[in-house]
Amino acid sequence: MNRTPSSSPPSDPIAGSRWRYGIPAVALHWTVAALIFFLLALGWYMMSVEKEPGSRWYFDLHKSVGLTVLALVLLRSLWRATHPPEGLPDSVPRWQVRASRLVQGALYVVMFAMPILGYLGASNQKRPPLFFGLPTPAWTTPNHDLAEQFFEIHSVLAWVLVALIVLHVAAGLKHLLADHDGVFQRMWPGRRSP
Repeated sequence: MNRTPSSSPPSDPIAGSRWRYGIPAVALHWTVAALIFFLLALGWYMMSVEKEPGSRWYFDLHKSVGLTVLALVLLRSLWRATHPPEGLPDSVPRWQVRASRLVQGALYVVMFAMPILGYLGASNQKRPPLFFGLPTPAWTTPNHDLAEQFFEIHSVLAWVLVALIVLHVAAGLKHLLADHDGVFQRMWPGRRSP
């Protein structure tokens, strides 16, 4: 988020239409967040039943939702690039502004990298990944070792993503419960002024 001289929120920051994120940004944020939580839970569960009959369904669902998240993150990035948010209020210390930018940037990188790496791993398996039952193009010949390398990085990034989410949520709760500066509410669903 940017810190500019005009970044102070209005007298009622929760109601200010320029201060709050727009409805598309809020909808994309919470949709992607819900899908990521679902994918993390499904990912850990499906690994625990990997060898059991019928487990392929969980893997296929994970791949399909992962590709959906990739598309939504791309859409969200395009929206943010064309609709930049207002800066944080001047009351936020400069180091926190920098930390916010760093964590948000890292979140975007990981949200792009994870589904791409998962897709590359799945593309190197004998059966190309399905997107909700529809086959995706076979870009490569099967390569088990390469697939495992992609999946290993994908798994490590899952933990990086969890750490970044914890930092992001902790910062949001700090703004809500300690700072009372309206920063949390700018991304919270709710009524906006015209």
